[in-house]
Amino acid sequence: MAGSRSPSPGRKSSPASPKITPASPKVVGTAITTKPRPVQPPPCFDEFEHDIPVITQFFTYLSYAIIMLFGYTREFFRVFFPKAGRKTPDGYAPLVRDYDDFFQRRLYRRIRDCWNRPIDSRPSRIIGVMERVSHDYNATFELTGRIIPSINLGSYNYLGFAEDTPSITSSVLESIDQFGVASCSAALEAGQHSVLTELEADIADFVGKEDAVVCGMGFATNFGGLPALFCKDTLVLSDSLNHASLVAGVRQSGCKVRVYPHNNMQALERILRREIAYGQPRTHKRYKRVVLLVEGIYSMEGIIIDLAAIVALKKKYNALLYVDEAHSIGAIGVSARGVCEYCCVNPQDVDVLMGTFTKSFGSIGGYIAADKSIIDYVRGTASFSVMSDSLAAPCAQQALATLKVLRGEDGTDLGARRIQQLAWNSKFFRRGLINLGLTVFGNDASPVIPVMLYNPGKIASFSRKCLERNLAVVVVGYPATSLVESRARFCVSACHTREDLEQALRVIKEVAEEIHITYQPENIGKFDSVLSSL
Repeated sequence: MAGSRSPSPGRKSSPASPKITPASPKVVGTAITTKPRPVQPPPCFDEFEHDIPVITQFFTYLSYAIIMLFGYTREFFRVFFPKAGRKTPDGYAPLVRDYDDFFQRRLYRRIRDCWNRPIDSRPSRIIGVMERVSHDYNATFELTGRIIPSINLGSYNYLGFAEDTPSITSSVLESIDQFGVASCSAALEAGQHSVLTELEADIADFVGKEDAVVCGMGFATNFGGLPALFCKDTLVLSDSLNHASLVAGVRQSGCKVRVYPHNNMQALERILRREIAYGQPRTHKRYKRVVLLVEGIYSMEGIIIDLAAIVALKKKYNALLYVDEAHSIGAIGVSARGVCEYCCVNPQDVDVLMGTFTKSFGSIGGYIAADKSIIDYVRGTASFSVMSDSLAAPCAQQALATLKVLRGEDGTDLGARRIQQLAWNSKFFRRGLINLGLTVFGNDASPVIPVMLYNPGKIASFSRKCLERNLAVVVVGYPATSLVESRARFCVSACHTREDLEQALRVIKEVAEEIHITYQPENIGKFDSVLSSL
């Protein structure tokens, strides 16, 4: 990050970050935009978090203990009666570690049918799930040929643009005719096509930055971009719930890392003050830069970051700020500009904004947006610019055309209607789940809505019973979450109708009562009047 200053322990706090004024001019590079925007209401950070009941924790641990007891019993007999082809040949090392092998065969395989289900349709409001069966305890699967039409609550299709939008689809098909389906070269070797160049300029303007660089894969945007921005003399303060791509990118960079409890501003400030005061380990030299690393929406919790509080700390301690907007760009904010707009924070107060096109834009890839000097440096040094193909023209065109719809440049109000519909659907469905007595995390504005299952046996039961009732859901367990925090993660889309969501709530109510996951019975009926008025 060129031009960054090292933090000073005695530096006084800066004034509060300016609010975004909807009708005021905004300077982006050399262009000035004066088009008024809708007024963003004040953000809400009511997260509805709950402590895990002690009895629930006890039975969850007991369930894992029983499963592992049976697993190790079978492992004992496996030593004396090995199955053909499963023994590691003499003189060769095993392909996986002992515990990983045990976990895969004795725990994960029992419920493997709940993941990687093949589908036979677009990821729209209704998807076709291809039915499959297993005759060897989930070691292999066979397709039956039957397609199960199901309400889709598992895809990241937040604004519904993964469906066939005629104006977008036609422009994508035209880009295939003109540019083909692949780039076949890194941007630094043979350059990039005009669609990608236009996309980089438009996404930078959309998020309020001077410039942006696009990567062909969302995960690789962080994994390849962070090592280019950080060095061994950088201190990164990372939220404990940050995505694996951020964790991997930070580790790859070789910088010093300190992890703070999720969204805990007091703990973050304590760590900031201590690390700035003591400096680097052993030498106590000052860090060249201190970076706060956060996400807009945390994808396993549905929680929106309190960005205004983060920016206040950043200014107080003269740190830098990197925000991952993979799930928030296009999904929150009155004009879908993400967490900066939702929290009424000026984008200029965030040094680097990262986002992806795989969610709200119905495409693939990601971007890093910042000052032009930073982006020029990333373009020349990031691994995704040097070693991988640039984003293919049809994928770039899908993202670009969707962006133009969101900005109203297609001459319709489709983008505005989708944004409003997503906000309504997210609030309605989340309140509906709380109304059933379920333990629900996150914010009303977030389209990511987790429901806690806790017990490992309920992971499979919930997924299978929902599919039997034509509802496709995603369930998540260890190691993606902690051992006792297994959950179902619903992703709401603007293309869902009220009837879809009401049917989903009816199904979830039946399943919840059947497998006993109504851990908050005091909330049953809490939002009856609210839901009827929506």
